[in-house]
Amino acid sequence: MKDTTSQGVGGAGLVDLSGVNVFVGGPIQHALHEGGFHTPLRHAIHDVIESVSAAKGTVFSAHVAEKFGVDTPLFTPEQVSVRDLGWMRRCDVFVPVLPVDTDGDLMRTDGTHVELGWASGLGKPIVVVTPVPLAANASHLLRGLPAVADVAVLDLAATRRDPAELLLLLHKVTREVVMSE
Repeated sequence: MKDTTSQGVGGAGLVDLSGVNVFVGGPIQHALHEGGFHTPLRHAIHDVIESVSAAKGTVFSAHVAEKFGVDTPLFTPEQVSVRDLGWMRRCDVFVPVLPVDTDGDLMRTDGTHVELGWASGLGKPIVVVTPVPLAANASHLLRGLPAVADVAVLDLAATRRDPAELLLLLHKVTREVVMSE
């Protein structure tokens, strides 16, 4: 089962992310409902993945590996944990997509918050894509993460309209990491 994309299709234009590994995260378990996967979130994650892929970056994504929840039951908790920690270790930057529900509250995503802990603990740059300003129900730890980690926050709606800022930021933070090593 393919867990990455690296299509390198044209169109990104401004940015070349060749050789850059981007781990795109976000809710899965709490985005599933009787009608399938939460449609606006599916589109948002798909847009981020496609933008990074178009800029020739490699994407690690449970959403791709698990077909947006369709294949999630095929994986054990141990497989998911080992896979996702492996991706976190291999990635150059973590991009969690944190949507809000109809009440404006962050959608629950326990796994993504674990991944945020891994990313900060491993010193990975983090680019959070979420509605700005941050939802009122965001935890102190999420709000305080920039005090202990390299975190940038981009507005979800603006990123969906024009991914250029996301791509430029990914290029900048991954080049800074390479230069500091």
